[in-house]
This record gives sequence, C-alpha cells and structure tokens, in this order.
Amino acid sequence: MSVMVEGYSRISIDPQQMNGQACIRGMRLTVRRVLELLPSYPDWSQLLTDYPELEREDIVEALRFAAQSLDDQVIVHRAA
Repeated sequence: MSVMVEGYSRISIDPQQMNGQACIRGMRLTVRRVLELLPSYPDWSQLLTDYPELEREDIVEALRFAAQSLDDQVIVHRAA
C-alpha cells in the first residue's frame, strides 16, 4: 500500500513497489527517474509531453524532496 511522504502531497512510498523508492503519486515513476530525466529536458513542456502522466507540480515536488534529502548528508573531504 502506497503512503504519502509527510510534508509532500505528490511523493509516495510503497515497500512493495519499486523496491520502496520514493515515487510520484503512487505510480511506477520514481523521484530518482524524474531527476535523471531533467538534464535531457531543459524545457519541461517536452518532458510533460513525453510523460503525460507527469504534472509540473510533480517535478517541482521531486526537486524539493531531493533538496531536502541532501540536508541530512555530510560529505567528508580529506586534504591531500
């Protein structure tokens, strides 16, 4: 069963779908896949044409979700 991620109206997670990855509105379209597509589609209108199930708000929320996920990461760099 798909559950919406707290604070997001378009991001859902279902352990039985897509290996529990965050998805767009319960579809088999992961947040990761949307983010991977963006460099190939600088014009979102073409992306929305090629993926008619996707909505502009889905893209915005996927970006917000990804940005928030980065807040928790610490990357340690060692000086040479």
